[in-house]
Amino acid sequence: MSQQGYVATPPYSQSQPGIGGFSAGFGPPNSSLHYGHYGDPNSSYSAPQPGMSKSTVPLGSSAPVGPPPPGTHQFSQTNFQNGPSTPGQQTHRFQGPPPPSNTGASYPPYSHQSQPAYPNTASASSATQLANQLNSMQINSYGPGTASSSCMSSGHPASFQGSQLPPPTQQQIALPPGSRVPPPANNVNGLCAQPSLPPNARQDGIPGSVPPNPNLQQLSGQPPGPGYHPQQASYGPQMAGSQLSYPGAFPGGPAQLVGPQQKKLDPDSIPSPIQVIENDKAARGGQIYATNTRGQVPPLVTTDCIIQDQGHASPRYIRCTTYCFPSSSDMAKQARIPLAAVIQPFALVPPNEAPLYVVNHGETGPIRCNRCKAYMCPFMQFIEGGRRYQCGFCNCINDVPPFFFQHLDHIGRRVDHYERPELSLGSYEYVATLDYCRNNKPPKPPAYIFMIDVSYRNINSGLVKLICDELKTLLDKLPREEQEESSAIRVGFVTYNKVLHFFNVKSSLAQPQMMVVSDVGEVFVPLLDGFLVNFQESRSVVINLLDQIPEMFADTNESETIFAPVIQAGMEALKAAECAGKLFIFHSSLPTAEAPGKLRNRDDKKLLNTDKEKTLFQPQVNSYEALARDCVANGCCVNLFLFPNQYVDVASMGLVTMYTGGTLYKYNNFQLSSDSLQFLADLRKDIEKKTGFDAIMRIRTSTGFRATDFFGAIYMNNTTDVEMAAVDCDKAVTVEFKHDDKLNEDSGALIQCAVLYTSISGQRRLRIHNIGLNCSSQLADIYKTCETDALINFFAKSAFKAILSQPLKTVREILVNQTAHMLACYRKNCANPSAVSQLILPDAMKVLPVYMNSLLKSCVLVGRPEIPTDERAYHRQLVMSMGVADTQLFFYPLLLPIHSLDLKSDTIPAAVRCSEERLSEGGVFILANGLSLFLWLGVSVPPELIQGLFNVPSFAHINTEATLLPDLDNPFSQKLKSVLEHIQNQRPYTMKLIIVKQREQPEMLFRQLLIEDKSIYGGASYVDFLCCVHREICQLLS
Repeated sequence: MSQQGYVATPPYSQSQPGIGGFSAGFGPPNSSLHYGHYGDPNSSYSAPQPGMSKSTVPLGSSAPVGPPPPGTHQFSQTNFQNGPSTPGQQTHRFQGPPPPSNTGASYPPYSHQSQPAYPNTASASSATQLANQLNSMQINSYGPGTASSSCMSSGHPASFQGSQLPPPTQQQIALPPGSRVPPPANNVNGLCAQPSLPPNARQDGIPGSVPPNPNLQQLSGQPPGPGYHPQQASYGPQMAGSQLSYPGAFPGGPAQLVGPQQKKLDPDSIPSPIQVIENDKAARGGQIYATNTRGQVPPLVTTDCIIQDQGHASPRYIRCTTYCFPSSSDMAKQARIPLAAVIQPFALVPPNEAPLYVVNHGETGPIRCNRCKAYMCPFMQFIEGGRRYQCGFCNCINDVPPFFFQHLDHIGRRVDHYERPELSLGSYEYVATLDYCRNNKPPKPPAYIFMIDVSYRNINSGLVKLICDELKTLLDKLPREEQEESSAIRVGFVTYNKVLHFFNVKSSLAQPQMMVVSDVGEVFVPLLDGFLVNFQESRSVVINLLDQIPEMFADTNESETIFAPVIQAGMEALKAAECAGKLFIFHSSLPTAEAPGKLRNRDDKKLLNTDKEKTLFQPQVNSYEALARDCVANGCCVNLFLFPNQYVDVASMGLVTMYTGGTLYKYNNFQLSSDSLQFLADLRKDIEKKTGFDAIMRIRTSTGFRATDFFGAIYMNNTTDVEMAAVDCDKAVTVEFKHDDKLNEDSGALIQCAVLYTSISGQRRLRIHNIGLNCSSQLADIYKTCETDALINFFAKSAFKAILSQPLKTVREILVNQTAHMLACYRKNCANPSAVSQLILPDAMKVLPVYMNSLLKSCVLVGRPEIPTDERAYHRQLVMSMGVADTQLFFYPLLLPIHSLDLKSDTIPAAVRCSEERLSEGGVFILANGLSLFLWLGVSVPPELIQGLFNVPSFAHINTEATLLPDLDNPFSQKLKSVLEHIQNQRPYTMKLIIVKQREQPEMLFRQLLIEDKSIYGGASYVDFLCCVHREICQLLS
């Protein structure tokens, strides 16, 4: 059985050494290269001999999936490492850099750029035959215990001995009995040998429109933005040659077909994410969700409900990839579902939910287990009449401190159970004692330092004046504790070009004073007293300064800038003031001036699709990593606002921001007229964010498993402490767990996340989140409680971390493999017996393939010369700190038909699937993915609709340069504005509105977000990818 992923190969007729399985680098028996953490080092399977070709599957494997059954369950997705599902198997997972002995040529080189992706030799008759079979599929969707349907091989639903659950609901697609599909030829480039679907089957043009232009779409997830140079290609049909779909590991690519037109596959016959989302909203929307049961699956992130904490942390704070862990590591290896939690410790809770209670035990501080140091929580069991308690994490018996003693009631629960948040709630805070503070001294309130690049371009563009004007009003809105009248945060100001200018804004001064630091090699802070001030006290001096800065540098012609010394100066200032804080840096160009951290332009397109491509995502010089480490050690968080008009090396410049828990914002080719609204909204949102400073997070677990890997905007000095100079409401850390023993089904798997931080008022606090998961020895239980949205968050972050040390092709292969392995394990162990040609998906993960395909098509994982390297590094950095709701929208954008707005109700129209087929010439659609926001207008939009929205008479008169809709006094315009506002309010980044007309050039930016369609960079359509995964599954099972 060949375990290989999809790899780039020459046309069907040739085989190539090392392609039959994962060659040298991928696990010969004694290989030291391990992608996984499970299993023993010598148990990795041996790959087939070089030159073996991939086994072929005689049965028709390209079967898409049926429509979701009514009452769809939670959807969720799971993860298989490469290899057969034998218990002792070494699994592949994204890991650190492989040992030198295995690097280099161990992966087949990606070189066949000019080979046709779909050779024209494909037999037209076989294509027709396959398309006919796809169309005549019968789709069975059956829930627990229903009888097998007529088109399956007879047999009873698999019985699960000892299982508490019936077989999970599953989706099933069957080819008609007796149907035969010609065996697929050897996989070319991981394609699904998919001649069955002609271009019109995948990209059906809008009725009556010109033929769709494949080249008018761009990469999914690529922000539009003026800095993006559209492909100036001819807009004719796609070339077969130059577009080798995904280099390695990925299906898709233009189909060049000969012969008659074939039938079109109905996209409604495959699982729809929209249907899953709508079903969950219908079943659980608007209701109260109480967290009183261990291991229950919460509503989806897309469902609005009221969450009531009754002993386990709200899903706003913690979401898991599965809410039932396998009881043994062998079982975990078999299922290959990643066991992970996505933790957003400072997530915002809506006003109708209770804020966190603060527990204060005074001098004694929080009560903790003597052995494992876990904090008092609902998982502690009181015994001996309440005098002692047993820790739920390590089972150690502890004495209850006298001040905390309370009697037990008739069921062994303390009589004050409901009066103490730490005994009855999943999330709460403790006031920390001096033992938890730096140098055992109480911390000072944090400070914000604004550092403005005053080089020629920023002065000339009006950016410096814009920032200074905005700060005059923004400084009144600095965050404060609810009970306080004004903010305790102090502020400071620095401007810079090739040198640094510090400003003394002490309240006693009549005028601000400037001090210049020209020795940028050894930065020091020229003043202590008067640099960081309370804005209310120094208001007049600060306003005076903000008025003067644009005039002071009005005649500058200095175009070179420094960057690392700016961060160094801000950090030194915070260190000297003995407080944590944030730097807000506004910067526009590559730092080329002679100074530490100087960068050169290293944007080399020749590195794409080579083993060196990973260097484009790594920092250019080591000094930025050292600087980041110092910043974290001193509680200095760096927020970077970039305004580039060319390459600025985001991978290097953004590194300190990433490691310090800061946020990176990027405005390509910034224009005051069109971009200032977006920038100012981002700046306002960021300054007002609730944030924890100088934070350290520790994850504790009950016996049998532990946290092994951490992904996010974090820094780790050791294997257990997650350090964050700051953590705000939008930042999430994804944590992966591994077994180190068997888990007990009765006590379950318990997780406690503790974050020690300094609040905005300067109080040291501990924020605690607890969650309990179930454990089971039945695979069906694991699959039934999976959550696709949390899984895609995990997969995206682990893949985006892996590209720093592995070729992108390998990373894509692993993702495709994991998808197939998870689904194959379900098929083999949990599904009712049926013909191999049926694709059967677990109900909770039936939309896993569409999300996984979108991830594979993201610009980060696709090296194409048309995609700016900075754009890829930027997306990678943003996704690394995203929570579940943000990755869900990013990988499956929201497409709303606006022409069907109901003006009488407050509801927003239901979204439609992200595909060109859902657009209509007479329609108006909004498309949003959290970074980009489009308003798409069909060519036949009724004139009254155009008049109502734009106040112009016809389609031709609409100005696509506008980034704002006009303020019009009609219900339709006002309703659309409220919908846009609603979409914006829920997202961390402000999305600039881009108006797109059907059949005009900018439409390609819009189309690249229609992720169910084929990408112009060769990424597969959803249908094609599903066929591919099915083929992989058949091969794993054969």
